[in-house]
Amino acid sequence: MPDLAAVLAGIVPADRSAMAAARARQATLTKPLGSLGLLEDVSVRLAGIFGTHRPDPRGAAVIVAGADHGVARDGVSKYPSEVTAAMIGAFVAETEFGPGGAAVNALARTLGVRVYVADLGVAADVAPHPGLTDLKIRRGTRNLRVEAAMTRDETLRAIEAGIRLADRAVDDGADLVVPGELGIGNTTAAAAMTARLLGLPAAAATGRGTGVDDEGLARKTAVIEEALRRTDATSPLDVLTELGGYEIAAMTGMFLATAARRRGAVVDGYVEGAAALVAVGIAPHVRDYLLPAGRCAEAGHGAQLDRLGLRPLFDLDLRLGEGTGGVLAIPLLLAAAAALREMRTFAEAGVPDA
Repeated sequence: MPDLAAVLAGIVPADRSAMAAARARQATLTKPLGSLGLLEDVSVRLAGIFGTHRPDPRGAAVIVAGADHGVARDGVSKYPSEVTAAMIGAFVAETEFGPGGAAVNALARTLGVRVYVADLGVAADVAPHPGLTDLKIRRGTRNLRVEAAMTRDETLRAIEAGIRLADRAVDDGADLVVPGELGIGNTTAAAAMTARLLGLPAAAATGRGTGVDDEGLARKTAVIEEALRRTDATSPLDVLTELGGYEIAAMTGMFLATAARRRGAVVDGYVEGAAALVAVGIAPHVRDYLLPAGRCAEAGHGAQLDRLGLRPLFDLDLRLGEGTGGVLAIPLLLAAAAALREMRTFAEAGVPDA
C-alpha cells in the first residue's frame, strides 16, 4: 500500500519563481494584458504546478470512484443504491463508440481524456471487468445520521486506495487528473462535511442532489442537521470519517497524490469539493495544485470554491458528478497553457508594445 506519510512529505509549494516569470511573460504577449481573462490566471497556476513559465501539460485522466452511503436508507435520494452497481456496469460496458456508455465516457472519449473506474464501496457485488479496479472496502458506509460513516482504518485505507489510483494515472501519462465519483447518498455526505468544515448551517450546504422535491430536500436537510448534532468532529480526517464516504476518502487521496507528483488536480463538483477541502486541511500546499472546473448546481459549491481559492471556468448547471465537469474543463486548461507557452511576445513579433 502507498505510504501516506511519504506522500504528505512530498507535497511542496508550487514554484513561485515560475509563476512570477509566467506573469511577466503574460505582460509581453501580443494581446492586451488581461484580455484572455481567467485563462491568464489559470496559466500562472499551471506554471507554478509544472515549474516552468511555459507549461506544457499533455495527458489527462478522470478517475471515477464508486461507493454507496448508508444514509440513503433515510430517503435522501430519488434513486436506490442499486443504481450505483448498474452505473458501474455502464461505465465499463462496450458500446458502438468504444468502452463505456455513461456521460463521462462520452465526454472523455470526445476530449481525449482517459477514464479509470474503481469500486471503493458499492453496496452490491459488481461483476469483475478488465476496465474496473476492485478496491472495495465495505458494501456501503454506515448511516452517518446515527453513527460514524467509516472507521478511521477504513478512511485511511480508502485514502491510500485513491493515492494508488492517482499514481497509476500519472504513471500512464496524465499531467491533469480529474477525481470523480458515483454513489447514492454522496451529496448528503458532502453537504454534511461542507457544513462542518466551512461552519455553514445545514440548509446553506444542502442541495437537491439527484433532483429531490421540496419534501425530499427538507428531509435531507433534517438528516444532515441530525448528523451534525451527533458528532462534534472538526478536524478534516475526523469529519471525513464521521460524515464522509469511501469514494470521498479515495478522492482525497487522489488530490494528495496528484499534488505530491506535481501534477494538476481538477476540482469538478460538490462531492469532489468536499474531498478537496479535506485534502487541503490535511496538507495546505495541495491548494497550489488545484485547478478549477465549473460551478455546479449544488448549494454550497460556491462556498467550497471560495475557500479553495478557485474561480470557476463555467456555469452549466451541472449536478451529475462522475467528474463530468472536470473533463469539460480539460480543453480550457490546455488552452490556457498553450496561449502562455506558444504566443509570441511583442518583441518576437516586431509589434510595438503600446
